[in-house]
Amino acid sequence: MFNHLLLDIDASTVDWSRAQFALTAIYHWLFVPLTLGLAVIMGIMETCYYRTKDEFWKQTAKFWQKLFGINFAMGVATGIILEFEFGTNWSNYSWFVGDIFGAPLAVEGIVAFFMESTFVAVMYFGWKKVSPGFHLASTWLTGLGATISAWWILVANAWMQYPVGCEFNPDTMRNEMVSFAEVALSPFAVSKFCHTVTSAWIIGAVFCVGVCCWYLLKKRETRMALESMKIGAAVGLAAALLTGVTGHKSGMDVAEVQPMKLAAMEALYDGGTEQGLKIVEGIEIPYGLSLMATNDPHGFVPGINDILNGYITANGKTELSVDEKIDRGKKAIAALSAYRAAKFASSDDGSIAAAQLKVLKENMPYFGYGYIKDKNAVVPPVAINFWAFRVMVGMGCLFILFFAVVLAGAYQFPKALWKKRDITALPAWHYWVAIALIPLAYIASESGWLVAEFGRQPWTIQDMLPTWASVSDIQSSSVIITFFLFLILFTTMLAVEINIMLHQIKKGPQL
Repeated sequence: MFNHLLLDIDASTVDWSRAQFALTAIYHWLFVPLTLGLAVIMGIMETCYYRTKDEFWKQTAKFWQKLFGINFAMGVATGIILEFEFGTNWSNYSWFVGDIFGAPLAVEGIVAFFMESTFVAVMYFGWKKVSPGFHLASTWLTGLGATISAWWILVANAWMQYPVGCEFNPDTMRNEMVSFAEVALSPFAVSKFCHTVTSAWIIGAVFCVGVCCWYLLKKRETRMALESMKIGAAVGLAAALLTGVTGHKSGMDVAEVQPMKLAAMEALYDGGTEQGLKIVEGIEIPYGLSLMATNDPHGFVPGINDILNGYITANGKTELSVDEKIDRGKKAIAALSAYRAAKFASSDDGSIAAAQLKVLKENMPYFGYGYIKDKNAVVPPVAINFWAFRVMVGMGCLFILFFAVVLAGAYQFPKALWKKRDITALPAWHYWVAIALIPLAYIASESGWLVAEFGRQPWTIQDMLPTWASVSDIQSSSVIITFFLFLILFTTMLAVEINIMLHQIKKGPQL
């Protein structure tokens, strides 16, 4: 398929293209979670105003909406660049699966983005021009639009992790969608969306509580800080608990369709039944991994060596070794080439093409393995996956404790916990801890992204298309130049956003 072209592409082009995409995605993901999280916070604030008619809640809602708007604008800018890179740096990928991958992105652009754009204008400029009910609906619909946008983006990403609803057409040399519903409603996509969005709510909640604690530290805007902190902590605690539940479901999905990713996350080389979940090397939770992966403490979990060498699944299915998959992948590539040659040969009566097409279909599930030269290349970076997963889970547990303590203090229940002290007069270190958790929340979120994307390597599309067979045939020097241009641009944008956000926070709400 890509025989004569892709395998001759300079390795540095592949590496720099990956680095550029990772750079753009990491920066983009700094803005998206806060957008999704603040959407819930500001929606609740305005709902309080709608119900009480208290001007305090109106000004509080406006304050959080301003912070939302600053962050929203930056997220849109980086997101557009990210989508353009599929055409500039990953044109072979776009050609091969553009009919499928492009569909959710198109829906996201047409439906979700226009929905956000419409209602965000009403939210900011319609306070005196529309009824309170319509304005409240616009605020929630702005957040809903951002969430729907995330849905379609995550559907596209989930399809790369678990390609469904498609079929390879040897005549067009492309994968074509056969079921939009399978792509859009894939169980993997649903789990990924729920886990990602609830984790984004955590970031919004941590940010909200941290900002409130800064005001309490400065003895400013006390009522706004306390009321917002209660809402932020309540949202955060609910989100953290939901993230744990959705994370368990995601773990089961990964175990089913991406067992190598799970093995890398646990640095599990030799699997088996009744596997413990490692906290760090040498310390583990008994039966934890088997329970996470199979919902059964006695369940079988394959390790890296099992997957490389082949194994028998718990339901008796034989999983081929990677060497066997590579062999069958090469047969698929050879059959495709022979089919194409026979198809356009005047001497063939159709029998050769039909025979080669049969061989191709039999081996198509392993097509991507035909480009793998060494079976060890299918093992993702174990250290990155292992530690990123632990940072994500560890911080998630910390946030559950953090939000529970904040709620207990904000409502002074039980009073003995705080020794009947006013939460506005706690020692300064209490507030600094909350502020310090803001960057840690981002680290946890980015760690989750690292697990999702590094764990899929070396595949752009799981088992279908390796990374080096996806890039554009361009000079590495072009990618290097744009990499550093984007690095400067995104860093500048981030610095500008932080500066504007800090200025707005220092200015405070107009109460």
